[in-house]
Amino acid sequence: MKKTIDGEALVYADGAFNTPNGKTAHGLVRFTERYDIVGVIDHTYAGKDAGMVLDNTMYDIPIFKDFDEALDKLGENNKPKSLVIGLAPDGGRLPKEAKSTLKKALEKGMNVDSGLHDFLYKDEELMALAKKNNCRVRDVRKTPDRDELHFFTGKIEEVDCLKIAILGTDSAIGKRTTAWIIVHAFRNAGLKAEMVGTGQTAWMQGAKYSMIMDSCINDFVSGEIEHATYEAWKNESPDLIVIEGQGSLMNPAYPGGFEILAAGRPDFVILQHAPKRLEYDGFPGYKLHSLKEQINAIETISSKKVIAITVNHEWMGKEEILPACQKISKEIGLPAFDVLKFGAEELVDLLKSYLK
Repeated sequence: MKKTIDGEALVYADGAFNTPNGKTAHGLVRFTERYDIVGVIDHTYAGKDAGMVLDNTMYDIPIFKDFDEALDKLGENNKPKSLVIGLAPDGGRLPKEAKSTLKKALEKGMNVDSGLHDFLYKDEELMALAKKNNCRVRDVRKTPDRDELHFFTGKIEEVDCLKIAILGTDSAIGKRTTAWIIVHAFRNAGLKAEMVGTGQTAWMQGAKYSMIMDSCINDFVSGEIEHATYEAWKNESPDLIVIEGQGSLMNPAYPGGFEILAAGRPDFVILQHAPKRLEYDGFPGYKLHSLKEQINAIETISSKKVIAITVNHEWMGKEEILPACQKISKEIGLPAFDVLKFGAEELVDLLKSYLK
């Protein structure tokens, strides 16, 4: 048992694991300091290891067909403390079929955490069960009260360490995963790095400095980004701050990124891209803008340079990855790395050259 913030957790991702709708589950399987993940629920991959399905790497996290099988195989003495909803569907809605699993977890005395836009605290039946069994229910995307939020002040200009934003050419493309990989690689190199999370999954992974951009009141988005970045710098004195991107600048449904550029004021941008993705995630017919167009948009808006491309190898065989990186470098004149497949050491060496 590893020491975590909230102890052992079972992740619900039925029908979504290893798809873009399961990206919260993927993040928790790959890394989290908040929970000790003991299993994933998804009937599609029942009996397999979550890491083998996701990354062809053994993580010793079993996948169960349903909640009952999970508790039976884990054993009564190893019952998880929490059930975490690992779904990230378009619109952030809770599937109707998931409610029965949530009820079972609450009846067993387990806490429930959700990062969806459908807030569980509004469900009287679930909350009655939670009260009866003394369970904690957290809606991670629930907006804090206005008196807890911060307005932009300009104090970001005091932050004098290197700041990098990980933006993407689309949503659900791996920005958060790349951000964590860079942070951990920097730390492994003996340097200090901090992650500024901007989504619910980063918070669930234990990001100490974070805000949840897509549920924050618009007037306070810039201030919350600034505050999280400033606090990370003030409290940790890092060599590097990595700001997680949201959506993409030109995605029709999730046009994220501008506030991160404007308020986080990164020194440079790293752009995450999936070479085989031709249309925006979840929106057939909406053609993905080219890398050149997206780089031009970022640099025009922010006056900050994109210094590298990080590659998402979805739908690619291992033998295709390095040629794809080489093709990108040849076409746009920037280094390209697949940090999930090959590690971030080369990218860290590049970032070291920009340290202040």
